[in-house]
Amino acid sequence: MLNKIQIEFQNCYGIRELKSTLNFNGKSAIAIYAPNGTMKTSFAKTFFDLQSGDDSIDAVFPSRPSSRKIAKENGTNLVPTEVIVVLSYNEELAPSESTSTLLVNSTLRKEYESIQAELISSRNDLLKAVKATAGTKGDVSRQISRSFTKEDDKFYIALTRIEEELKKQNGTPFAEVPYDVIFNDQVRAITTSSGFGTALKDYVTKLNELLDNSKFFSRESFSYYNANNVTKSLNENKYFQASHSLTLKGLDGNDVVVTDAQQLSDLVAAEQMKITEDEALREKLGAIKKKLEKNAATRAFYDYVADHVEILPELDNIELFEEKLWKSYLKANESLYFAVIEQWRKTDMRMSEIESQAASEGTQWEKVIEMFNDRFFVPFRLTAKNKNKVVLGSDPVLKLGFEFDDGRDRKSIEKGELLEVLSNGEKKALYILNVLFEVEARKNSNAPSLFIIDDLADSFDYKNKYAIVQYLHDMSYIEHFQLVILTHNFDFFRTLNSRGIASYKNCLTAQRTANTVELIPAAGIKNPFIHDLKPKFFEDDMKRVASIPFVRNIVEYTRGESDPDYLKLTSVLHWKPDTASITNADLDAIFNSTFGTTGAHPTPASSIVDMVLTQAKVAAAAPEGINFENKIVLSMAIRILAEKHMIGVINDDQIVKKIVKNQTHKLCEEYVRRNLGRAQQRNILDSVVLMTPENLHVNSFMYEPIIDMADEHLRKLFCDVLSLDTGGDQGYLQVRKRSISRIR
Repeated sequence: MLNKIQIEFQNCYGIRELKSTLNFNGKSAIAIYAPNGTMKTSFAKTFFDLQSGDDSIDAVFPSRPSSRKIAKENGTNLVPTEVIVVLSYNEELAPSESTSTLLVNSTLRKEYESIQAELISSRNDLLKAVKATAGTKGDVSRQISRSFTKEDDKFYIALTRIEEELKKQNGTPFAEVPYDVIFNDQVRAITTSSGFGTALKDYVTKLNELLDNSKFFSRESFSYYNANNVTKSLNENKYFQASHSLTLKGLDGNDVVVTDAQQLSDLVAAEQMKITEDEALREKLGAIKKKLEKNAATRAFYDYVADHVEILPELDNIELFEEKLWKSYLKANESLYFAVIEQWRKTDMRMSEIESQAASEGTQWEKVIEMFNDRFFVPFRLTAKNKNKVVLGSDPVLKLGFEFDDGRDRKSIEKGELLEVLSNGEKKALYILNVLFEVEARKNSNAPSLFIIDDLADSFDYKNKYAIVQYLHDMSYIEHFQLVILTHNFDFFRTLNSRGIASYKNCLTAQRTANTVELIPAAGIKNPFIHDLKPKFFEDDMKRVASIPFVRNIVEYTRGESDPDYLKLTSVLHWKPDTASITNADLDAIFNSTFGTTGAHPTPASSIVDMVLTQAKVAAAAPEGINFENKIVLSMAIRILAEKHMIGVINDDQIVKKIVKNQTHKLCEEYVRRNLGRAQQRNILDSVVLMTPENLHVNSFMYEPIIDMADEHLRKLFCDVLSLDTGGDQGYLQVRKRSISRIR
C-alpha cells in the first residue's frame, strides 16, 4: 500500500506547475475537489500518460518544456502497471482482451487452451494454404463456415459436413478460380440482379444448344472443365508416354483415336473454339459485358469470365458455385484438411465436457452484470451473450445483450438501436458498466492498483450517482486498491466524505494561482454555516457578511417573509431605500435574537453596505479556491452595485416601489425597455441577472451552485459592475490593476 505519492508537474495540459505530496494517512482514498477549469482533467490526463507510457505535454503550447514526476514515498517512480485512470467519459472504452483473461476460471481455461493447441496449429496451416490457393484476402474460416452452415463461427462443423463429399470428389476443377474476383460485393450486387440473370440465362441457353451439338463435349458428363482436367491428368501421369491411346466417341459416329498429348490438346482446343467463336454466343456474352461495365471490380470479373466462359453456367446458382470453389480449394490441400478433421475429433469430446462444465459455473462477468442491473436505474437490462466462449477463450471479449424495458413491454435490442433511444446520462451508464469490468479485472489480479478517477458521477441523476458512490465505497475496502477521486461537484465531494470513502484529512481542494496549482486541505465540507461562518460571525467580517443569506433563510423559515428582521436583511441583499442606513448593530440584534447569543461587532455604528463592498474588494484579490464565503460576498456586492446603478439611471420612484420580488430581474427589464445605458452596460446587467440569484438564496443544505462556480467569473463580473457608472467598458484587467480602488 502507498502511504504518500510525490507529484511534480510542469506544463502538463495547462497545469503550469503543481508540486504536492498526496498523503493517504493510512487510508485507501483521497478526494480532490477542483472547481471547473482548475486542473482536474489535466491532472487525470497526466496520470493517463503514465499509464500509457507516453510523455506529457502542454497541448496548447507544445513548445513549453514539460516534466512529470509521480513517485512513491521512497522516491521510486510509479510504473504504468500500477496506475489505472478512469476518465470521466470515454465512449470508446469497452471490455478488453486482458479483462476477459482475468475474469475466468483460469484452471479450466488452461486445460482447454492446452488441448486446443495442436488443433489451432493444424487449423492455421490449413487456412494459410487455402487462403493462398483461393487468392483471397478475406477471412477464410468465416467464409467456409458461412458457405456450408450459413453461420460465421461454425468452421469445424463446416469441415466435417463436407468430409464425405471431398473423399469422393475427383480432382480440383475450380481450384484455379480466384475467389475475390468472383465473390466481392460489387460483383455480387450485379450477378444477383434480375437484369444480369436474364442475360446469363440467354447465354447459358445458347451454350447448351452448342454443347448438345458438339462432336465431343456434353453439358452433363464431358464439359470444358472435364476435358481440360482429363488432358492435364493424362499428361501429368505420362499416359501417352506409356504408349497408351484413347478413343473419343464422336456425336456423328466418327470416332477419333488419340495417341499423344498434343493431338488431344489440339482436338479439345478446336472443339472449344467452335463453341466460343460462335457469333450468336458471342453476342450473348456481349450482353453480359454491358451489365458488368460498372467499376474496376466488375470489369475484372468480366475479363476473367471472358477468358473462362466455361464458368458462366455455374453462376446460374451462385451459392452452389461458391461451395464448389471452397471444395476445390480444400481438395487442393487435402492432406492439411484431413489433418484438421482428425485433430478435431481427438479434442472434440474433451472440449465438449469442458464447455458443459463452464456453462454450469458462474463467472465474474455475471456478477458485474448483476451488480449493474441491480444498482443502476436505466431502461434496459443486460445479459452476457457469449459467456461460455469468453470463459473458454474462443471469443476474446464479452458480447452484451440488451433488453429494453419501457415499463410495459420488454424487447431484445441491438446496442446501436439502444443508443438511439437513451439519454446522455443513460449512455454514460454503459460506460460505467465497462469501468466496472476493468475494475473487477484488477480486483481478481491482486496487483497493487492506484485508481485516478475523474468525475465518474458527473451528469448522473441522484439515484445513479449514489450507485457510483456505493461502488467507490466497495472499492475502498479492497486491500490492494487505492483511490484518488477527482470531482468539480462539491455535493459529490461532500458525499465522498460523509459516506466514509475519504476521511476529512484526505479531502483536498485545488487552488489555482497565477502560475501554480496547489492542493490544500478542504474546509467547510460539512455545513459551512454551522461549522465555519456562524462561530466566527463577530470576529471575521468576511464570514459575517457571508452569513447574512443564511440568517435570512432561517428567519424566513421560522418567522415568515413579513417579519421585520427578514425585510431588513432583504435590504442588505438588494438596494432598498433603507439599505445605506442599516448598521452592524442592526445585524447583531437580528443574529442574537435568532440564535440566542449576546455578541457585538467592534464597530456597531458602521454601515453594513460599506462592509459588504470592502470585503468584496478583499475577495476579488484573494487566491482562487473554494472560497465559499468570498463568492457569497462578491455576489452580494455585485447585486447591490448593479441595482443601485439601475435605480439611479431609471430615476422613477413609482416604478421601483411597484417591484415586490425579483427586483434585479425587474429592474433590468425596465432598464432595457427604456433603452437606457450603452450596449456594454446592458450586457453586464444581463450577466448579473444570470449569475447571482442562486448565490444569494442559499441555506445550509443547498449551496452547491456557489461552490461549483469558478471564482474568476464572479471576480470579473464584480469588476465589470464597478465600471457601470463610467460606461461599462473599463475592462477587467484595468480594474484589477487599480486594486478595485473605486470601492469607497
